Amino acid sequence: MDIVDLVKSRDPNEREFHQAVAEVIESIKPVLDRNPEFRSANIVERIVEPERVIMFRVPWMDDEGDVHVNRGFRIEMNSAIGPYKGGLRFHPSVNLGILKFLAFEQVFKNALTSLAMGGGKGGSDFDPKGKSDAEVQRFCQSFMLELSRHIGPDTDIPAGDIGVGAREIGYLFGMYKKVRNEFTGVLTGKGLNWGGSLIRPEATGYGSVYFAAEMLAAKGDSLEGKKSLVSGSGNVAQFTMEKLIELGSIPVTFSDSSGYIYDEKGVDREKLDYIMELKNVRRGRVSAYAEKYPEAVYIPVDPEADHNPLWDHVAHCAFPSATQNEINEKDAANLVKNGVLVVSEGANMPTTPEGVDTFLDHDILYGPGKAANAGGVSVSGLEMSQNSMRLGWTRAEVDERLQMIMKNIHKTCLDTAEQYGTPFNYVNGANIAGFAKVAQAMIDQGVV
Repeated sequence: MDIVDLVKSRDPNEREFHQAVAEVIESIKPVLDRNPEFRSANIVERIVEPERVIMFRVPWMDDEGDVHVNRGFRIEMNSAIGPYKGGLRFHPSVNLGILKFLAFEQVFKNALTSLAMGGGKGGSDFDPKGKSDAEVQRFCQSFMLELSRHIGPDTDIPAGDIGVGAREIGYLFGMYKKVRNEFTGVLTGKGLNWGGSLIRPEATGYGSVYFAAEMLAAKGDSLEGKKSLVSGSGNVAQFTMEKLIELGSIPVTFSDSSGYIYDEKGVDREKLDYIMELKNVRRGRVSAYAEKYPEAVYIPVDPEADHNPLWDHVAHCAFPSATQNEINEKDAANLVKNGVLVVSEGANMPTTPEGVDTFLDHDILYGPGKAANAGGVSVSGLEMSQNSMRLGWTRAEVDERLQMIMKNIHKTCLDTAEQYGTPFNYVNGANIAGFAKVAQAMIDQGVV
């Protein structure tokens, strides 16, 4: 049976996981042809199956004294090149299929960083929005009471993701420290005064911009003076815009679940400071930006529409930084029509397979998430190193290391794509390079 059909028959309702597996399988066929030992060892069949799936209930009490029950998950996907590493996501959409897709992507993303990290992912269908700090604290403590049995600095090192920021990481770490009676680097994204790393909050957004800059540089171009479309308004989107402004690009859009802002004049440093205060302190909606800056336009988005109008503006660059499958075939066609030269994914798998095909068919410089947004996990790896050595690097040191890692990831993807006869196809380059590294490690370690 074809491996994609096998995955679909075993896990019939995990659509995102099917999509992630199909994309990788399509890319790696030439690698399997050149390395018959990968086929004989059934590496593909093994790599699509998690080493361990942990699922548990999370009971917690709200401020009124009512008890709620959520589901907690941890997918320990592959540890061939290091301990499991990947974020925790708290969002109502979280289910087994989404976390398996994220964990599967994480395996190859982590391999591309050149750091010794396997792949994992976890989270809960708990929604932190609208909850008090006390409610979030009680939930995180209940969640960690169970998760603490399965993680550790040499086993599995979670980080943050959607819905899990500095507040949540703090509560999670506090409970881990209490129940395990040890202060270790078991979580990344920690506070700076208790083991965190500078640049960690900025890393995913910065990294996606560095990757876009490398793609353009490979064609003799740069970000200077180019208009950029950014989706999302959370951590990744905010720091994507910050680095774009620093490198001379002009962000003109950002969004949340209700709609998006189009600011033809562009977001500058002052406007970005307002966005950060609005989203991080007041936890407001992006529509307030249009009230503050009347020259900007707020456009509500219909989730049932066949396309997202955010991607239908004239621009040179696109940075999808919100969530999976936010760019479909029609959106991709609009980006091509409006002159976009480069797409660098800050989110995980934000483009549908049909959208990816559209970009590749039109020779768009397209950086898939497993390469372009690897900056976040890269600095998590650097945080692990700092924790192990009991020291902290300066902001400049971490940023320099991040830039070097993103340059190396770009070069690896570019060189691998060229080697396999698909120049500038970063999808093939990323999938092949990541898979080959993990597969060889699995061969070396035997059938385990």
